[in-house]
Amino acid sequence: MSLYEFGLLLIAVCASSLGQLLLKLGALKLGQVTAANVVSHMISMATIPALLGGLAAYGLGAIAYILVLTRVPLSVAAPAAALIYLFSVLAGYLVFKEPLPLSRIVGLGLIICGVILVSSR
Repeated sequence: MSLYEFGLLLIAVCASSLGQLLLKLGALKLGQVTAANVVSHMISMATIPALLGGLAAYGLGAIAYILVLTRVPLSVAAPAAALIYLFSVLAGYLVFKEPLPLSRIVGLGLIICGVILVSSR
């Protein structure tokens, strides 16, 4: 994978991770959905900026990933996109103060090692 291709992949991963972060922030503002409030909550989704921003970030990530797929084999691009897990777990830990147990840290380390192995020539 060239530096340009890796840069595109990194944009795709960062945009998708930002999308997850913004969707979580919007979901917290939205509140829990139940059978009684599902319709009103679906309407509210269109008015919460964080949710709209999250969808836009996902869209940008998808566009960047499509550009990656025009240049990189799927067997390399898809596993490398697993870096989204790393960024999402870190965002959960840093922004939402979610716990980060040792088992999750080891799992993230394995993902990183796998990405390196799959992406290298």
